[in-house]
Amino acid sequence: MLTAALVLYFIYTFIPLLYVIVSATKTNADLFGTFGLWFSSDFHLVQNIRDLFTFQDGIFSRWLLNTILYAVISGAGAAFFATFAGYAFAKYEFAGKRLMFALVLGAVMIPQTALVIPIFLLLSKVGLVNTPLAMILPSLVFPPGVFLMRVYAQDALSNELIEAGRVDGAGEFHIFSSVAFRLLMPGFATVLILAFVSTWNNYFLPLVMLSSSDNFPVTVGLSQWYQLATAGSGGSVLFSVVMTGALVSILPVVAAFLFMQRYWQGGLSSGGVKA
Repeated sequence: MLTAALVLYFIYTFIPLLYVIVSATKTNADLFGTFGLWFSSDFHLVQNIRDLFTFQDGIFSRWLLNTILYAVISGAGAAFFATFAGYAFAKYEFAGKRLMFALVLGAVMIPQTALVIPIFLLLSKVGLVNTPLAMILPSLVFPPGVFLMRVYAQDALSNELIEAGRVDGAGEFHIFSSVAFRLLMPGFATVLILAFVSTWNNYFLPLVMLSSSDNFPVTVGLSQWYQLATAGSGGSVLFSVVMTGALVSILPVVAAFLFMQRYWQGGLSSGGVKA
């Protein structure tokens, strides 16, 4: 029964991806005139990719670079901040610790879309709207990552190891950078990929924050093309281009996951103190 349930779940999650892959190989006519989950006789992927990167003076390349910039900086920054905070919550005692961690847990429960308008009003006061920082700064705050790293640090890092470093005369930052961070690398990699994907897939935040198409990420740019495709007056030829853009936008996320996967293959006790 469990295997059957997993097979059904795999089919349910794989069908949309299969549809995107198949649709990216079709002409606009075949996209609506043939079976959606299988290839047509006219393999049009190369032409669709050429159209994707040449339409509107090749602005899709700019959107793709913007998305990579936002996701890499935001993902790395959010992972570092979450690691610092999680380590502090797990291994230090300080006034207001429980209250601050309760606020972090509360932030996890708040939908991020509910905070977009207040963030917009805040950034508009300092003139950062319609700039890359309007995407990057809000994405650096990743409460789920703080919670995950706090739990991970409690199990992956022994107090005896930290005390041994202090006895040897090492400073707190040296202990963290030379000892603790290496043991926390699997958790750090997990938070990094989660924050990366969260920023990559973000749609509502850039939709509100950015007004210039030169600053758009892929999500907003493809959405505009889709609206243009549904507007009529010959715009429907863009459907195959939009589907090809969706396929191309998936590839960097897959590559990032495969690259980061090696960092969390080690166990929790990797490099730990032997009993």
